[in-house]
Amino acid sequence: MAFKDNRGFIEALQKSGDVVCIKQEVDWDLEAGAITRRTCELRGPAVLFQKIKDYPDGYRIFGGPLATYRRIAIAMGLPADTPINEIYDEFEHRQEHPIPPIVVNDGPCKENKMLGEDVDLYHFPAPMVHDGDGGRYINTWGFCVTREPDSGWVNWGIYRFMILNQQTLTGNPAPVSHLAMIFREKYLPRNKPLPTALVIGADPLSSIVAQQGLRVGESEADFAGALHQQPVELIKCETNDLLVPAHAEIVIEGELLPDVVAYEGPYGEYTGYRSDDPRQKVVFRVNAVTYRNSPILTMCVHGIPADEGQVTAAIGTGIGLRRLLRKRGLPVKNVYLPPEGAGHLAIVSVTRGGSEVARVVKEAMTVRRAWYPKILVVNDDVDIYNLGEVIHAFSVKCHSYRGITTSEEPGRGGPATPCYSKEERAELYGAVALLDATWPADWPEEDIPVKSSFNVIYPKEIQDKVLANCKSTGSKLVPLIERQEVTWESGFILLTLIVWTLHGRRSTTSGITKSICRISWKPRDSSGRHVTKIGSQPRGRVSSLPCMKWKLRILLRLWPRTRQTLPERESKAVCQSWLAWCRGLCIGR
Repeated sequence: MAFKDNRGFIEALQKSGDVVCIKQEVDWDLEAGAITRRTCELRGPAVLFQKIKDYPDGYRIFGGPLATYRRIAIAMGLPADTPINEIYDEFEHRQEHPIPPIVVNDGPCKENKMLGEDVDLYHFPAPMVHDGDGGRYINTWGFCVTREPDSGWVNWGIYRFMILNQQTLTGNPAPVSHLAMIFREKYLPRNKPLPTALVIGADPLSSIVAQQGLRVGESEADFAGALHQQPVELIKCETNDLLVPAHAEIVIEGELLPDVVAYEGPYGEYTGYRSDDPRQKVVFRVNAVTYRNSPILTMCVHGIPADEGQVTAAIGTGIGLRRLLRKRGLPVKNVYLPPEGAGHLAIVSVTRGGSEVARVVKEAMTVRRAWYPKILVVNDDVDIYNLGEVIHAFSVKCHSYRGITTSEEPGRGGPATPCYSKEERAELYGAVALLDATWPADWPEEDIPVKSSFNVIYPKEIQDKVLANCKSTGSKLVPLIERQEVTWESGFILLTLIVWTLHGRRSTTSGITKSICRISWKPRDSSGRHVTKIGSQPRGRVSSLPCMKWKLRILLRLWPRTRQTLPERESKAVCQSWLAWCRGLCIGR
């Protein structure tokens, strides 16, 4: 199911438990950003702030809308737990069938209008996202719509914009972005302003497409239709001829000025570090703002991965690189840019390895730009979407001398790589480390070590049997293995300690034995749990409270050692509530 707007998406996230709605008042000044940054770092849910300090009821901020693959899957109408590789495959499949947009005469984004001198950007709860930012950023997860004047090609791209005053913004389009190219090549030489529309709070799939970096001439609106599997509804702006999503929350219309610059930044970047000191950037003069009733401002709090910037960009980049490498005839299976790498690490799996294959992969990926400073090549038996497997392959298969090659790529690097000096970043210095974690091509088959993993080292019939047992018991991890000896031993220890704690007699041996024997053990039931029946209560008086507290203190000291011998299922089901009660009695000791 495709969502026409963020509101339908939020409702879906509420049903799946992937958004938290905060009804208490939250400050736009750092607090909303800090909460969103925290939940991003914990891989937690998105956050909908429903009451913003200094703003009327109904004005909201939606933080971290697409910061996890779960939320990407939900936005695409897939099950929330869809594996990453399946999200990539479905994304690529849909991209192969672009669907042009349709133009409508009216839409929710026209419910309210501010024109000319009535424009006031502070009417919206633009957040101070990070401590130390240069100002309030009204756009951290919205996209610019611009048109190339000669061909009519329309481009969508995500760039941050900071408020300068009530009617002016300053932004930071990258020098190699399509917006910068159009502005630099078509408008600056003519000294003309570039008509621009800034779309905030579009539907999630349109925002994902705007982050992809398609080729020159390709329409993001067509590809948004492909992801929706139906046309996207667009509507004409009030003060220019640009078309914008009709269901967006806020649309800011204006123009980039050819003869004016202003300081923008610093800002907490997608690399996980604050950008350099303020620099002179483009100025956006606002002519009109249209917006929905009770508008929702979308917010991406860039920083240590993962957030929208890393997660959504990784999808399109990975698919694009895979397509590129396959077109060159390379034996590439998959390409993945893990969000944890902040766009600086590319992992490539190949069906045939060796240093020569790795070298050609690296050359193909850096033919235009050296934006991926670390390129790791692995064999296709490694699940590149599982960073545990990737780290293992890199650690044991990448030769520390022959497996690592480096090269300098001056003038083709990224502008925000933290390990480069200020001078290097200004000059777009680039460098690439190629990490070859594949088996050498000249090794005979018998010299290649056998991988000690479930899928390789065990016969197929054993694998099938184990997996069948997993399925029959409902376990996703391991089959339920009968451990009667261990279960009885650990259960005996635990029950001995419990009875000794509760029993009133100083000489406990006989009483404990009688009590234990009154408990009859039965086999596991169909769900895999032990079926136990506890007989009548053990004879003897119950300990006084001080005596019980003394015994419970000793028991709690012994508990960690006892728990090590106890199967996890019994530990959780039998003992958790009992321990909580024990601790409650020992408060104040």
